[in-house]
Amino acid sequence: MIAGEDIRAAVVSQLADAVVLLEDLTGGQDHWSAVVVSDMFGGLNRVQQHKLVYRALSEPLKGPLHALQLRTLTHQMARDEGLL
Repeated sequence: MIAGEDIRAAVVSQLADAVVLLEDLTGGQDHWSAVVVSDMFGGLNRVQQHKLVYRALSEPLKGPLHALQLRTLTHQMARDEGLL
């Protein structure tokens, strides 16, 4: 199990401007859906964006975080979609 706040803190430690929207998919705190919003994704392709997030979560992914459904957006993209 990993708390949402721990996921959020790990991502923000690597992507300082990140907004992390989380949903516990199973109620067991090991399968999460995350929308990560950061302007550091600008100019990067989707694979590069996801690598930044996975790098931040490398330790939790070794154990307590079993699955992560991930979506990455810049702040403008999130505003355009009404997420922010």
